[in-house]
Amino acid sequence: MIGSRLSVRAILTAVLTLSLAQGAAAQKLTGAGATFPNPIYSKWFDAYKKKTGIESNYQSVGSGAGIRQYTAGTVDFGATDGPMNEEQLTAVKSNVVHIPTVLGSVVVTYNLPTLGSTALKLDGNLLVDMYMGRIAKWNDKRIAALNPGMTLPNIDLLPVYRADGSGTTYVFTDYLNKFSREWRDKVGYATSVNWPTGLSGKGNEGVTQQVKQVEGAVGYVELIYALGNKLPYASIKNSSGNFVSPSLETATNAAAGLSLPKDTDFRVSITNAPGANAYPISSFTWLLVARDGKDAAKAKQIRDFLVWMISDEAQNMARELQYAPLPAAMRTLIADRIKSLKANGQPIAMN
Repeated sequence: MIGSRLSVRAILTAVLTLSLAQGAAAQKLTGAGATFPNPIYSKWFDAYKKKTGIESNYQSVGSGAGIRQYTAGTVDFGATDGPMNEEQLTAVKSNVVHIPTVLGSVVVTYNLPTLGSTALKLDGNLLVDMYMGRIAKWNDKRIAALNPGMTLPNIDLLPVYRADGSGTTYVFTDYLNKFSREWRDKVGYATSVNWPTGLSGKGNEGVTQQVKQVEGAVGYVELIYALGNKLPYASIKNSSGNFVSPSLETATNAAAGLSLPKDTDFRVSITNAPGANAYPISSFTWLLVARDGKDAAKAKQIRDFLVWMISDEAQNMARELQYAPLPAAMRTLIADRIKSLKANGQPIAMN
């Protein structure tokens, strides 16, 4: 009889231990993808862990890798600055929802010490020629024409691009794609393209370091990387003909005229958007989450995080890192979409 009781006690202990272990395991989420929003994601995941105990292990490996890992099912969520295309959606049987998180700006940064703090003025056509290799020197007459009165150095112009699959590349090439038929035919726009010329760097960090180290280099990075490394960045001519510097306000302006239907999938481009003070190389960045998750506990944790992510508390954190918060109307649409998420075909239980 004593042996029987011990046996029952042992079984109950084992069950309780297993339950606690499963609960602990469910406290950790894994994600991978875009480097563009990595600073704000790091801040959010740290703040959310302190609030709830839920840890998110996020690997900043680039949007292309984030899409691949989400597709392979090796992470609980992905992250990208370039939305999945139709072929990629088919690969996951459309079991994905793109959730916009913040707005950001891709800036054109350069290493030209002789200019000091004076900001260059550039436009889409000029950037196409730079990255096509048609402009070899910084004192080229086409650059001078946009920057009258500026003494441009007679040094080599060296374009720097992302070596990895990157949403930052998607945003930048999506912008260039709107200016040149040749660019569309020969290069196109995607998280990874065949660059005609230039130096490569891995991640926003790698491009930043290349620009810092090579005089005459020009590259494209997320605004926070240029600010954090004290690199200059250009004002870019927008669709209204105005030269606009990247900022929270000008990124928000790029999304101001956007009108989305209630059933939107949020895969929208806002590069070269209309608006007198809209910065033209702006974009949303997205989390990729399952429309119908297989793990109910993790699906609920992801849903709860998303609800917090669109709150005033979380969105206001974005400003501190030079990301523009989501417009109120979009947050309302996202809140409705979050309610539709399921686990094993069933609605996710509310708290």
